[in-house]
Amino acid sequence: MGKERQGKNPTTLRCNDKITLANIPPEAWDYVVNGKPALDWVIERQSVKTDKARCIVNDANDWAKETLNNPGYPLELFLRVITVSLKTSKKLATGLQACRSNVFWKGFLSPPKTVA
Repeated sequence: MGKERQGKNPTTLRCNDKITLANIPPEAWDYVVNGKPALDWVIERQSVKTDKARCIVNDANDWAKETLNNPGYPLELFLRVITVSLKTSKKLATGLQACRSNVFWKGFLSPPKTVA
């Protein structure tokens, strides 16, 4: 998995020499977990890393081959998180919109005051 997005373009991610993901919806990066986009968490955790002090290579692709017998797991995980991010963001937006127009605001609680 690539270490980061292609420059400032959030719609493209270079995974390796053979795989580049394009047309990633920019909204997928809006779903944040613990202060970081969920997609960035996947990129960080699924990247190939080398512990220079111990010369140990931590390769998520090798782990996926050996443990899951599925070398495509890191890519599949990234694609799943895109789907979850988009669906969750859509549900949150729909839920917030429903709360704003709900009877709950009309009478029981005062709507938030706007500051001019």
